[in-house]
Amino acid sequence: MGHRLIPLVDQRQAGELLGRIKSVRKKFAQEVGFLPSVVHIRDNLELGANTYVITLKGAEIGRAEAFPGQWLAIDPGQVTGQLQGTPTEDPAFGLPAVWIDSGQREHAQVYGYTVVDAGTVVATHLNHLLHRHAAEMLGRQEVQKLLDKLGEEQKSLVEDVVPKAINLTTLQRILQNLLEEGVSIRDMRTILDTLAEYAPQQQDANELTALVRIALGRSITQQWFPGQDTLNVIGLEAQLEQVLMQAMNGNGALEPGLAETLMSQAELALTRHEASGEPPVMVVQHSLRPLLSRFLRRRLRHLVVMSQAEIPDDRTLRVTTLVGGR
Repeated sequence: MGHRLIPLVDQRQAGELLGRIKSVRKKFAQEVGFLPSVVHIRDNLELGANTYVITLKGAEIGRAEAFPGQWLAIDPGQVTGQLQGTPTEDPAFGLPAVWIDSGQREHAQVYGYTVVDAGTVVATHLNHLLHRHAAEMLGRQEVQKLLDKLGEEQKSLVEDVVPKAINLTTLQRILQNLLEEGVSIRDMRTILDTLAEYAPQQQDANELTALVRIALGRSITQQWFPGQDTLNVIGLEAQLEQVLMQAMNGNGALEPGLAETLMSQAELALTRHEASGEPPVMVVQHSLRPLLSRFLRRRLRHLVVMSQAEIPDDRTLRVTTLVGGR
């Protein structure tokens, strides 16, 4: 980080960033299911004075500026006034924002801005990147720790799966597949129970991931539709779904024209769906889910693609937005 950000981590100057980072890691472990690596902080004279860079395994994954002593006023989309300051973007979510001095803080709150201090900006950015790169952070050592912890209570279950049914590398790939789509791996018991049942007959990590997702269906649904019996989701228009099924039964590749049409229509549908206040969830046939998720999430990173088989029987699906529909 740049030298003007040192006060954020200097406890003699009331710096609270170290404590916030500790809280971010703890909360991440509770939500996602494993404790991420320790965060190391160092100053770098080659950076701008107010610039910080977040790296993972030596590669940059995030960069922004922060101004200790100032406040970031973030526009959630419905503010009623303008502020004097330095225009920027919220580094975590890309929302329009303005760095302001303390004298404008109350005005900003009255206008409807979300107002946070510099340390919170950095901690929130870090939290966002930890979730986004969770799969990359889950190494063999982290997987072994998860097995060791579960083995304290379920030793025979762990031994039945690793190494009897699958090796550690395959388990790591399955867990990474889940994390890549924002699925928590907290419930290792259910994950291993499912693998104990199916892995003796099936060794493909992607196929096993699909089976684990079905077993975790209730928790995945709860994550996006907490306390809701009726789930308003994005769906596929019947003719488009049929075309995609035919492509799946062929070589599994989408011809360029269809691919671009699908992407643009999905983008429009997602925008309409979120504008009505619904979560960004699309539900499709089980066999289509992996293909569609891989393809659509290249551009629509926050889209969640679920399989009909993952929806609990006691929930009602209602398609309120169609991809390919009018």
